Amino acid sequence: MGQIKRFLVGKPIATEHQHHERLSRITALAVFSSDALSSVAYATEAILTILILGGAAALGLALPIAGGIAVLLVVVAFSYRQTIRAYPKGGGGYIVAHENLGKLPGLIAAGALLTDYVLTVAVSISAGVAAITSLANTWGAPWVKDYAVEIALFCIFLVTLANLRGVKESGAIFAVPTYAFVASILVLVVYGIGMDLLFGAKPVEQHITPELLHGETIGLWLILRAFAAGCTALTGIEAISDGVPAFRSPEAKNASSTLTWMVAILVTMFLGITWLANAHGAIPNEITHETVVSQIARTIFGNGPIYFVIQVATAIILVLAANTAYADFPRLASFLSRDRFLPRQFSSRGDRLVFSNGILALGFFSALLVVIFQANEIAMLPLYAIGVFISFTLSQAGMVRRHFRIKEEGWKRGAVINGIGATLTAIVLVVLAVTKFTHGAWAVMVLIPILVVIFNSIHRHYNSVARQLSLEGADLPIALRRHTAVVLVSGIHRGVLPALQYGSSLAPDNVTAVYVNLDPDQTAKLQQRWRDWGCNVPLVVLESPYRSLITPLFNYIQEMDARYDDDVLTVVLPEFVPAHWWEHMLHNQTGFLIKTALMFNKNVVVTSVPYHLER
Repeated sequence: MGQIKRFLVGKPIATEHQHHERLSRITALAVFSSDALSSVAYATEAILTILILGGAAALGLALPIAGGIAVLLVVVAFSYRQTIRAYPKGGGGYIVAHENLGKLPGLIAAGALLTDYVLTVAVSISAGVAAITSLANTWGAPWVKDYAVEIALFCIFLVTLANLRGVKESGAIFAVPTYAFVASILVLVVYGIGMDLLFGAKPVEQHITPELLHGETIGLWLILRAFAAGCTALTGIEAISDGVPAFRSPEAKNASSTLTWMVAILVTMFLGITWLANAHGAIPNEITHETVVSQIARTIFGNGPIYFVIQVATAIILVLAANTAYADFPRLASFLSRDRFLPRQFSSRGDRLVFSNGILALGFFSALLVVIFQANEIAMLPLYAIGVFISFTLSQAGMVRRHFRIKEEGWKRGAVINGIGATLTAIVLVVLAVTKFTHGAWAVMVLIPILVVIFNSIHRHYNSVARQLSLEGADLPIALRRHTAVVLVSGIHRGVLPALQYGSSLAPDNVTAVYVNLDPDQTAKLQQRWRDWGCNVPLVVLESPYRSLITPLFNYIQEMDARYDDDVLTVVLPEFVPAHWWEHMLHNQTGFLIKTALMFNKNVVVTSVPYHLER
């Protein structure tokens, strides 16, 4: 097993080499920005999907709405730049809300972000798989779509494995596809706008023209819904502020610079795609399922190699967009674990200096979502973005509170920026919750309070454990007057002899071997052999008329424990250990069951004496 782990994950990295695993700006942009940057593949289309309900006249509103979202992007980015400066050790929504607004808002933000990270992996990879199956369909292989779930699970496995190998290696893996996508979209935007300005825009040719609806009036509600739908472009913006400790020194400066570049690239691509969609008349087509980006690229470059590169780069970046969640989910889980709101295992780094347990948990839950929704990203979209906007709102409100509390230099300007950001994201959150509630958003809104309850339950448990283990008010233990040993035997063989010797060394004058009579013939044979091989340890045979093994043993041990108040009762379990790990499955787990049954008896010590079998 160890060799398999080394092959998949790599050799362990010493703790003192942790600083060598930090990310440069170029690598960090790929690791933390893939989710945000990939949103341009569907954000414009999300806006048009709502506006099309108002007919052709409403489609012209896409560019102004995209401009409003771009302003919101910039405001949120400035807000998180201040968060990075204020929290150089990592200041995601949980840290900021918990410190400035209190425990409950902090846990709500944490629950919202954890939920959104799982959805990010499931939605991004499912969308990437949809792009792959669409491309396969154009190549005459429609059967590929029948294996969408299997392909998605395999992609989750690969991304999980890459992250288990460590941030430096995963950054190198994801850097090339991320920059290939950015380059292809920027080429599309620059070349497309330039040609349109010089020669005019060529309308998109639809293979099957979709029907334009006129079911809704063009009004404030339609505009707000389109605005909220397009705000999927903001998912992933908070990732850099969560992962500041992963940057090279000076961490805060490098993180702020990377955030600025990410937002600049994102706004350029988003506005450029929206401008081209408006100029060329690209609209969502539910009949052909061709994306808006595909329509634009096909119209500008034709079906040649450049179009192919854009489509492949888009498919890959959608799959790799999940990596942003893999960078932040484990780190947020470690913060919660450190504060005793999640199991302590989430705060430990693995062999490769990454939070392995958090990575594995994210992979498991996202794979479960993919199976439940059959890799259908459309079905999961109503659940998406709710969590991140809850975090946006609480985080920025927390920063406003911090400005007024600390009043550092420039705090008034910062409070205004964060206040505007909190107000705008709160409005978007309300619109998202109302418009998507009946389409599945209710599940997220129910899940987050459940997570908060779980967080508090774990916290109470750890506080109770700490209180009970505290030495405050404790008395020094009184020396024990006697020791009692009970050796549980299932027969007489070489594996039992060391256990009998061990029991005799613990309590030379008070050791007993116990056997449960399940077969009278076997019991008689054991008693005959015991005279020669019992190591002078008295044998007690317990009757079990109902063929139960645990109950007679448990009753006898309780009886022995009740005899004295000043002793320690040790139950000795002889266990043979097979030479190969898989051979354990060929033997019953009686010893494990007995240890589990005795675990909750606070006056009994259970000791296993292993006997190792040779190969």
